[in-house]
Formats: sequence, structure tokens, C-alpha cells
Amino acid sequence: MTTKFAKKSEKPIRITESSGNVFADLGMDNPEQELLKAKLILQIYRTIKDRKLTQVQAGALLGIKQPHVSSLMRGQSGTFSVERLMDFLQALGHDIDIAVTSTRKDHGEMSVTLR
Repeated sequence: MTTKFAKKSEKPIRITESSGNVFADLGMDNPEQELLKAKLILQIYRTIKDRKLTQVQAGALLGIKQPHVSSLMRGQSGTFSVERLMDFLQALGHDIDIAVTSTRKDHGEMSVTLR
């Protein structure tokens, strides 16, 4: 934890450096999976916006109803699994590559690279 002063007369402000995963910082269960879902949802959001699709049109492509598209557009993964989010990306015309590498750590990590 770092203590920072804005001005001499002000009270100290405590700043905690992030781990790089906001979901871990918030103490959520399965933070790596939540971060992975967030990145997938971000790509779904960008694709729908770039293609200027309405939520109804996007729902038709994804095979879900408009209210579920609305939830996705607001960054909510709801009950959608990582696999289902990847299916959505494929339906929107994206290829998905999965790479598995060994690690020297006790526990591996998941990540997504958007290109």
C-alpha cells in the first residue's frame, strides 16, 4: 500500500496498487474467469457497435433474445459461460485461437488477446 499526499495541508490518501485484475482486487470468486468473460464481452460489444447492429439484429445472429443482448452490452455476463461467449464471437465472424502453455507456477492463468 502506498500513501500519497495531494497537498501538504490535505489528509493522506491511501492508494492500493492493483493486481492487474479488478475482480481479484474485489475478492470475487474465480477472478481469472471473470476477467476472461469481461474481455470476451468487450469484443462482442465492439463488434456489435462497429457493425451498427441493433440489439434485435444482434440477438438474431447470436440466437438469444434482445434483453440478453442488452445485458451483454452493459457488460453483464449473466449466466453465459466462457464457451457460450466464444460461440457468440464466432457467430459475429471472429476466429478464436486457444493456446496452452506450461507454467512454472503452482496455478496457471487464463488470458485473452484481442487482435
